[in-house]
Amino acid sequence: MALEHPVDATQTSAWKALQEHHDKLQHEGISLKRWFAENPDRVPSMTFDLNDLRFDFSKNLVTDETLSLLVQLAKDVHLEERRDAMLAGVHINTTEDRAVLHTALRRPADQVGTVMVDGQDAVADVHEVLSQIYAFAEKVRSGQWKGVTGKKIETVVNIGIGGSDLGPAMAYEALKPYADAGITARFVSNIDPNDIAEKTKGLDPETTMFIIVSKTFTTLETLTNAGEAKAWLLSGLEAQGAIDGSEAQAKEAIAKHFVAVSTALDKVEAFGIDPANAFGFWNWVGGRYSVDSAVGTILAVVLGPERFQDFLAGMHAMDHHFATAPLEQNVPVLMGLMNVWYVDFFKSYSHAVLPYNQYLSRFPAYLQQLTMESNGKSVRWDGTPVTCHTGEVFWGEPGTNGQHAFYQLLHQGTSMIPADFIAFVNTPNPARENGQDVQELFLGNFLAQTKALAFGKTPDEVRAEGTPEEIVPARVFQGNRPTTSIFGVSLTPFALGELIALYEHITFTEGTVWGIDSFDQWGVELGKQLAKQITPALSESDEALAEQDPSTQSLIEFYRENRVW
Repeated sequence: MALEHPVDATQTSAWKALQEHHDKLQHEGISLKRWFAENPDRVPSMTFDLNDLRFDFSKNLVTDETLSLLVQLAKDVHLEERRDAMLAGVHINTTEDRAVLHTALRRPADQVGTVMVDGQDAVADVHEVLSQIYAFAEKVRSGQWKGVTGKKIETVVNIGIGGSDLGPAMAYEALKPYADAGITARFVSNIDPNDIAEKTKGLDPETTMFIIVSKTFTTLETLTNAGEAKAWLLSGLEAQGAIDGSEAQAKEAIAKHFVAVSTALDKVEAFGIDPANAFGFWNWVGGRYSVDSAVGTILAVVLGPERFQDFLAGMHAMDHHFATAPLEQNVPVLMGLMNVWYVDFFKSYSHAVLPYNQYLSRFPAYLQQLTMESNGKSVRWDGTPVTCHTGEVFWGEPGTNGQHAFYQLLHQGTSMIPADFIAFVNTPNPARENGQDVQELFLGNFLAQTKALAFGKTPDEVRAEGTPEEIVPARVFQGNRPTTSIFGVSLTPFALGELIALYEHITFTEGTVWGIDSFDQWGVELGKQLAKQITPALSESDEALAEQDPSTQSLIEFYRENRVW
């Protein structure tokens, strides 16, 4: 069973021992150079191989004692019990009274009957929907599913926002080399009309399909964009002479060019989509944990069902490790605990994720929602105030682009920013330039950056290069900037699944230590509510304008004066 009240981590013996340990390290002087020299076993003891990924924690500001104390902290806050409760379907999302079962989305079919939620067999339900998605995907990929004029679908446009966009969009970019059916994907999320205008530009309505992703089919941004997409499709088909503008032909066109990911079948049907072409998911699937649910339908279409299954298998492999590995060897648990170490003991409130793989360009943005929407909380799961700092600002860009942008701050700034470096041995696009293997040149940068951040360059080393004395200080690198290296074999669907599940469980670990509910997101609601009140004031409602604060009134008046209709 889940704990009704969280343990106050700051009052545990492990927390107090960690604070004393931190103070001792600071007094002695933290030095990765010294730690490496004194402990020849540091790298092997802090390196973990998990399937096709290698995790090197040795360049973090931790010793064996640090890790031991962090593991004890996890035990003191009953991490294992809360983990097991989550995996069993207990309603650990207390503010919404829901189970948290994204892990059930990737359980294999032979585990049917192992997870019962509110009287329902979660795994059986998942595989029933997956079968529907796979059958649909095969029809589209093979050309059996045709548009209203009989042409094969060539472009699929996903319309969603938040978890209904970030996950599929990130995964599509990551796995583009596996898109082999001649079908491309585009993603619309922003209610800004520029977004859908640009994403539909150059598309042929006869070969375009839209997937509308909204669990309740009421999300303002998604339904607004869906309405614009419907108007674009019908006007385009009519302009091409493909339909005559009659209600009957419009209805047929919508049925052939729109499908939904939703459980609100009445609203889906009212929009014009055949409920048979709506793929559902469950209230125990949070939006930012949903890419492996029906929300990922566009991935099954573009990549194919077999690769989507590989994607799920990678996630499940990480789930199994998280559920069964001892805490001392549990990769996501250790990474989550080290994040707590940096946030609450070093007061480092920012965390960089730096993929040395262009296909992972959207991965940091995906993690922003996963981590910051989950752990940006100031009350614990029982409603009491938190007792320590929670959450981190996650951010990043692919290397080597970031090296020419913000790495200056990482190396020589006054803030210590822990960073995860992610790279893969192999590339689907090998190249040579003047005899140089470009992938090796690229990975040389990946390895060099973590080395430079860890070990730096002393004033004496700078002087030895013949540097003028007056500029020696500017060329000194302090070092002792913590990094984790994640090195994979290849960026496959399986590997991407592993990475996503890894960070899901890192997020869970942190949230458990902090005593917060990592699975609700009430913080996004107030702005939505106020937007509904403010919008009428923009369109000349003086009554609505009068209800606003002076700053908002002034901004609305500026809008009214300058809007070009």
